[in-house]
Amino acid sequence: MAYLYFPGCSLKGTGRAYEESLRAVFEALGAPLIELEDWNCCGATTYMSIDERQAFALGARNLALAEAQNPSPADGVELIAPCSACYLVLLKTQQCLATDASLCQRISTALKEEGLCYRGRVRIRHPLDVLVHDVGLQEISRRVQHPLRGMRVACYYGCQIVRPYALFDDPHRPTTLDDLARALGAEPVDWALRTHCCGGSLTGTLPEVGLRLNYLLLREAQRRGADCIITVCPLCQFNLEAYQDQIRRRYPDLSAMPVLYFTQLIGLAMGLPPQALGMQRLMVPLIQPVGAAAKGGVHGRA
Repeated sequence: MAYLYFPGCSLKGTGRAYEESLRAVFEALGAPLIELEDWNCCGATTYMSIDERQAFALGARNLALAEAQNPSPADGVELIAPCSACYLVLLKTQQCLATDASLCQRISTALKEEGLCYRGRVRIRHPLDVLVHDVGLQEISRRVQHPLRGMRVACYYGCQIVRPYALFDDPHRPTTLDDLARALGAEPVDWALRTHCCGGSLTGTLPEVGLRLNYLLLREAQRRGADCIITVCPLCQFNLEAYQDQIRRRYPDLSAMPVLYFTQLIGLAMGLPPQALGMQRLMVPLIQPVGAAAKGGVHGRA
């Protein structure tokens, strides 16, 4: 089965390794991704800094494009949104259009000027949901060539994919990422910060706050004996990885911690080429002499 795919801005930039590993894993599992044509920014920052209605218009345009790309009225539209912010904003747009008649009318008028129409047939999915519930853990485990035995993983969900829209996991103690890690042969560590915020854009605007939030996450993963953190969000991955030098200057008790996309870990266990998974883009290399890492070539620096 092919899925329609909304990359969003991050996966074409700082989150490029996420897109590379996502496409490689889905292709290997027989579920290729078809990129949404002519997509635009989801509106994640627009509603906070400019105009919430403009943000809804941006999100609604993507939903209308998804329906136009799969025009059969008998079929629903499955749209995968890997970025946590995109996933959340598209869901929020969909809910507001369904419950606010005045907003829906205004957005519909704007879409009509572009020759588009949104009928509410899109089902917005996160790739973690698709992999666990559509492909299935049993099938993923069957595809594992290099079990990640001995690797301890801190599964970091972040604060957006299960709250406020808990569509596929528990909003306070999610387990899907942990279950996936076990299917790969890894051992997920038990830690309470799995859904705590990384600070988002605060790392660049209020660094004393953002860096502290990231330090708390990295320190707890280290304290729990994790070999790496895996995440589902490009901003979380960037914050937790790119600022580690600055964080260690402030907090010298912290050791270097690799931060991977969960799709990179799946690809390694499946024996996919590290280059195809964007492993060379890691700023903090994964050096782990077990499972897939024992085959070599999984560490590198961007």
